[in-house]
Amino acid sequence: MGDTHEANLFPVPGPDGHRQPAPDAPRPWESMDRRQAVRDGATGPEPPARPVCPHCGLPGERRPTYTGQHVLLEPLLTVPAHLVPGGHRWHVDPGGQAWNGGLDEPLPGATCRVPHQLTCPGLSLDEIRPWRWLDAVREENARRALRRTDGTDRPEALPDAG
Repeated sequence: MGDTHEANLFPVPGPDGHRQPAPDAPRPWESMDRRQAVRDGATGPEPPARPVCPHCGLPGERRPTYTGQHVLLEPLLTVPAHLVPGGHRWHVDPGGQAWNGGLDEPLPGATCRVPHQLTCPGLSLDEIRPWRWLDAVREENARRALRRTDGTDRPEALPDAG
């Protein structure tokens, strides 16, 4: 049952029970899926291209994701999840599809796969931005520090509320 890529559809009662969308019907979720894939690092070469990194030329392990894109994983490398920056922890389900663990703290003892872009010698850490969450914290702290020096952090007197 799980060895085909065709959807298992069950007819619903009523006159539209067997209606299917046309193959060229717009799919509004696709642009959101593509943005999510890029955010997650699922930017691997799509088939039929070879699973080779465009930055360094090394082969990787290409896996499909739930968003329909592909991620290039570092071949044969499984590491403890707490060692990998949030947003770069990839897991592979029993069906072979990869999914990103996001920014959530991993469970104790959990392992994950590493995307090739994190280990790619052709990219700098500034290009990869493995600690995006830390960048957001730093930006917020910069705003807080600016408010503090401007005096807008603590008003001298409360506004007249009436």
